[in-house]
Amino acid sequence: MSLFKNTLSQIDKAAELMNLDPKVGSILRNPERIIEVSLPVKMDDGTLRIFRGMRVQHNSARGPYKGGIRYHPNVDIDEVKALATWMTMKCSVVNIPLGGGKGGVIVNPKELSQAELERLTREFTRHISPFIGPEKDVPAPDVYTNPQIMAWIMDEYSKLQGKNIAGVVTGKPLAVGGSEGRADATSQGGIFVLQEYLKENSEKIGGKSVVVQGFGNAGSHVAHILHDAGFKVIAVSDSKGALYCKDGLQPKKALNCKAEQGKVSECLMAGQSCSMITNEELLTLECDVLILSAMENQIHEGNAEAVNAKVIVELANGPITPQADDILSAKGVDVIPDILANAGGVTVSYFELVQNKMNYYWSSKEVHEKLKEKMCDAWRNVSINAKKYNCSYRVAAFITAMKRLEKAIKTRRG
Repeated sequence: MSLFKNTLSQIDKAAELMNLDPKVGSILRNPERIIEVSLPVKMDDGTLRIFRGMRVQHNSARGPYKGGIRYHPNVDIDEVKALATWMTMKCSVVNIPLGGGKGGVIVNPKELSQAELERLTREFTRHISPFIGPEKDVPAPDVYTNPQIMAWIMDEYSKLQGKNIAGVVTGKPLAVGGSEGRADATSQGGIFVLQEYLKENSEKIGGKSVVVQGFGNAGSHVAHILHDAGFKVIAVSDSKGALYCKDGLQPKKALNCKAEQGKVSECLMAGQSCSMITNEELLTLECDVLILSAMENQIHEGNAEAVNAKVIVELANGPITPQADDILSAKGVDVIPDILANAGGVTVSYFELVQNKMNYYWSSKEVHEKLKEKMCDAWRNVSINAKKYNCSYRVAAFITAMKRLEKAIKTRRG
């Protein structure tokens, strides 16, 4: 099943349970606009390459489209449609006045020089500039994009508009209107929700064993924060393999080692019982909490039965297939779904938009407090709906989001 079909099945399951108006369901199943562009870019050697870019604007009933831009060789329109739809749900479940969008360019950025990457980014910005803006559609970083790329987009868009427009993107460097707390917002938001889940289930926070799949930006931040909060991080992984330390590891040391060695599996720490394992083995380790912060479809029908975690937190988008969801549910494994767990990133992006609009900026403490309030409130609503409808947290999160979307769509359309 394709990623977009997975998304539609999630919508349909929640829609049936909550008795969603079929007209609203039809609207939510179809993106409002799909933009595809060809990007001619001059390479450093003087040759010309044509790249393909895309932007999907899913739904704007609750506000401007919002969502990341990813640079990846495997980007396709089906994936981007799914991610844009999830963004609509994500913004709604945390109750921020934004809709859902997503974009991408088919490229391996590791093969481009910094100058080529900048020319590609500015070309993409010129092509999509009529469709983006603070009150239309606000991109942000995603897979293999970063604050510097957002700064290039902002700069090129501002040139085209003839004035400085900081709010055209979020996730910018602090020097050009970024927000404090944005770098670890996704991880911190997920941790706030995890802590609320543990409290609600009368679980102690300290000493819980944690496995983190994906040791990039979100994964490394979540490992550091959980370690400092008293959790025991026993395994981490990147695309090249995994490191397992049964007595716990030091995330900061592992990250520094990864930077030196090129892969975290090489970071066998002196004096600790550590070993190299495969990414497949990492997913089956016995643990209290499994954090998924890599790519889509990591747990599927073929490996879900072997998962030995008590609770899974989806910091990545779509890391569990619908078939695997059913298997995990039958095993009694709770899943804190992506549209709730990783919504801290878009929440602080919203804060960045607000700060850009005011031209007044909050401290990291203020951002942290506002994020905690939003994420804890979102958890309470999802938990209430899970009990009310006797359903999984994923279905409850979709119900929470779609109730707000239904109200907005009906109010606007009359």
